[in-house]
Amino acid sequence: MSDRKCTYCGATGLEPGFVRDAGEGSQGFARWVEGALRRGVFGGAKVMGRPQWEIDVYRCPQCRHLELFAENPV
Repeated sequence: MSDRKCTYCGATGLEPGFVRDAGEGSQGFARWVEGALRRGVFGGAKVMGRPQWEIDVYRCPQCRHLELFAENPV
């Protein structure tokens, strides 16, 4: 359990987890990309050369609210 606090209900002890990215060619986890979404020719997000961060997710055991944090560069 985490010492993080739920911003919705105030409970402590958030449970760590992750948001799974199962899309084609994915690495299995979601990432936060700096800047506004820009689409390429085929509609996919343009991310080349842009800072990316792994998304860590915590679930509140009381209200089930999800808290997302981007603390680890990818």
